[in-house]
Amino acid sequence: MSTSTPISFTVAYRGTPHTLSLLPESTLSVLQAQLEELTQVPASLQKLLHKGKNLLGPDPSVRNQTTLAQAGFRNGLKIQMMGSTSQELTSMHSTENEQRKRERILKERALKPQAKLRSTGTSDASLLNYRFHQLTPLAHLPNPGSALALLTKLSEDPAIQHIMQKHQFSVGTLTELAPHENPELLGLNVNAGEAIKLRIRTDLYDGFRLYKDVRRVLCHELTHNIWGDHDNNFKELNSKLNREVAEFEQAAKRGTHYFSRGGDAYQPSSELEAEAHSYILGGAASPSAVAALGDSREEMRLRVLEAAMARLRKEEEELENSCGTGAAKT
Repeated sequence: MSTSTPISFTVAYRGTPHTLSLLPESTLSVLQAQLEELTQVPASLQKLLHKGKNLLGPDPSVRNQTTLAQAGFRNGLKIQMMGSTSQELTSMHSTENEQRKRERILKERALKPQAKLRSTGTSDASLLNYRFHQLTPLAHLPNPGSALALLTKLSEDPAIQHIMQKHQFSVGTLTELAPHENPELLGLNVNAGEAIKLRIRTDLYDGFRLYKDVRRVLCHELTHNIWGDHDNNFKELNSKLNREVAEFEQAAKRGTHYFSRGGDAYQPSSELEAEAHSYILGGAASPSAVAALGDSREEMRLRVLEAAMARLRKEEEELENSCGTGAAKT
């Protein structure tokens, strides 16, 4: 009979603390079984983080032999647990099955003989080649089904599909970056398109980042399919991709710019976004250098354009600093 004194520690999962008391000679497997009962997170998906380190260790096969004392557990320890529940895993598998079904349909269409008709659309064969070939959320993070849905939305975004077809971009895997594992990164392109990793979650894992912000990082990382360093070649193509995205959406659904009766606020459209991108590295004169402004509406438009250009430049600088691709980061 053991005479050891139990150790008490707290495991927090999605904001809910769980206080446990176990003998120091208890194994990690025993702890994981208790946590699975409390949280419905399977042992294979559990991560127990303390100061950035996973206390469970990298090798699952030794957890039934490693004791809590050996793993560094002690009284008063506060641990953050991460992982997806069984229900979330089932939801993710269902979404993955839908994705595979869509891919199968595309492949079948591409293999069928096509009637020789003139078409202005994109061929199924082109869609099959120039796309994201696999979407992979991180299963150990919360709500992988929602993460997969966001990755799917990005992969099926008409503007993103447009630039991928136009520039013949092919990406093996589109996946995500875990904020706690890569706090300094927003995106990473591995081996010129073998995989693109994006920060899609908030730092606290309580939701997802704004879609347009993530999509802008995606355009940045797609540029790395061609250019590795953040040189002028890179900047020119990146600016072009962002401009083409804005122009595509402008053509699909015309934006509006107008004066609000209530506050006289000027509302810029996606047309201004496209125009701003054309100035950033296009070699054109700054709007402030354009001929005399006699019309107040035109003057307001150009002021907003100047502001949009400044914002886009600042965003690009921030993206470069938060990008894991390029010679400076390797």
